[in-house]
Amino acid sequence: MNRLFLDLHAIQTLPPSNINRDDTGSPKTAQYGGVRRARVSSQSWKKAIRDYFNENGDKSNVGIRTKHIVSYVAEKIREMDTEVDKEKSMDMAEKVINAAGVKTADKKAKALFFLGDEQAKALAKAAIDGETDKKTIQGLLRKNPAIDIALFGRMVADDPSLNEDASSQFAHAISTHAVQSEFDFYTAVDDSAPEDNAGAGMLGTVEFNSSTLYRYANVSVHQLLNQLKDKEATINTIKLLIEAFANSLPTGKVNTFANQTLPQAILITLRSDRPVNLVSAFEVPIQSNTGYVEKSIEKLLEELEKVEAFVEKPVESLYLSSENVGMKDSIKREKSLKDLVEDLGEVLREKVENLEIEEA
Repeated sequence: MNRLFLDLHAIQTLPPSNINRDDTGSPKTAQYGGVRRARVSSQSWKKAIRDYFNENGDKSNVGIRTKHIVSYVAEKIREMDTEVDKEKSMDMAEKVINAAGVKTADKKAKALFFLGDEQAKALAKAAIDGETDKKTIQGLLRKNPAIDIALFGRMVADDPSLNEDASSQFAHAISTHAVQSEFDFYTAVDDSAPEDNAGAGMLGTVEFNSSTLYRYANVSVHQLLNQLKDKEATINTIKLLIEAFANSLPTGKVNTFANQTLPQAILITLRSDRPVNLVSAFEVPIQSNTGYVEKSIEKLLEELEKVEAFVEKPVESLYLSSENVGMKDSIKREKSLKDLVEDLGEVLREKVENLEIEEA
C-alpha cells in the first residue's frame, strides 16, 4: 500500500451564534441543495485548530504566520549568540531572509510568511555563520516543516519554490438543514446617566443563526509522512489533529453567545484509493421540528454505505458519538475521544509502517 488517506467527518450542533461572519457582520452562509445553509469557512476553523496546536501541542513543532519574521529570526539569533544586540540581530535576520528570496520592507515581510520554529533556528544559525548562498538558505526553509505548515501548506508569492503543498484539505462546514438568520436587538444602559434621562446609552443589533453542521477534512497520510520524514511524528501529528478537530471552535462572538459546543459524532475512515466527502448525504436538506442531530448522523452513516458503489471500502472505520444510532459491525464504536485517538494511533502505526519515505 503506497497511499493512505484519512477522512474526518463530524456532526456538531451550534445554538444561536455567529462564529464566522462576513464583511457586513452577518453569519456566513451558502446555497446548497436549493436552500440557504449556515456556513463556517475552512480558513476560520483551520485558524482555531492552529491555536489549539499552540496551546496543546509541542510548540517546537508548530509554525507562526506573520509579517514580523525578521524580529522572529532576530530573537533566535540573540538566543544563540547573547553578544549580538537587538539592532544588529535585526540586520542579520533581514539579510538572511532576503538572501532566501523573501522581500522585506521596514524590517517586515511584505506578505504573511509561514515559518516553523526549527526553520527559524536554522536561519538564525545561517545568519550567524554568514551564509549567503540562496540555494543553501532556501534548503533550510524546506527542511523540518512545522506540523501546521505540512498540514495546511505555505504559499510564497516572492518565490514559489518555497511553497509547501498542504497534506490536508478542509471543507467549509455547512448546516445539514436550511437556516434563517435572526437579529438580536440590544440596548446598553449608561450607569452614570442623569436620573431624568430614561433613554439607552447605546442601541444595536447582532445577527445570528443556529445550526447542526456537517464538518469534513482529510489528510493525505503518505504525503504528510514524506513532508515530516518521520513515521512516529506523522502519527502524533494526526492524533493531535483529531484532538484539535474535536475541541477547537472559531471564536467569533463567543463572549456574546457562549456557544461552547462539541461534536455529537465523529467518523474517521482510512482509505487506500481516494478521500471521500460525504456532504451529499445532506444535499436534500433535513426537515425536522424535533431536532437535527440524530437525523444528521443517520444520514451520514447511510451515505458512507452508498458511496461504496463508487469507491473501495475503507480499510478501517472508527466512530464516536453521544447519540445511540445503529451502524454496521465493520465500524468500530469508541467510548471516548481519548480511546478514539489512541486506537487510531495504533491503526496508523500498522498502516504507516507499509508506507515508504521518498528520498529528498
